[in-house]
Amino acid sequence: QVHLVESGGGLVQAGGSLKLSCAASGSISVFNVLGWYRQGPGNQRDLVANIRSGGGSDYADSAKGRFTISTDNAKNTVYLQMNNLKPEDTAVYYCAADAVYYRGTWHSDYWGQGTLVTVSL
Repeated sequence: QVHLVESGGGLVQAGGSLKLSCAASGSISVFNVLGWYRQGPGNQRDLVANIRSGGGSDYADSAKGRFTISTDNAKNTVYLQMNNLKPEDTAVYYCAADAVYYRGTWHSDYWGQGTLVTVSL
């Protein structure tokens, strides 16, 4: 079983940047889709961005133009570069592999433990 471990969260002022990392304990090339998700206080877990093994990526409207997802297969790591952060980006950010959206929530056998991002005014 591959385990995912996120890092890179923290406290940042609005307009600042953070780069999140998600390190896998095994090869990420076995997955079809890798993604970043976030869950704010009292909210459901939502997709931020995902990237497919065949190329191509998708972003939530709130992330377009500010966030970039990428992978480094040699390091078995998925990244999320976040620029121009806003207070509404405050959430716990999770990475997941091969997540599917079913009955209103995201499901995956591979979730990280999450990393907290707090954006202050």
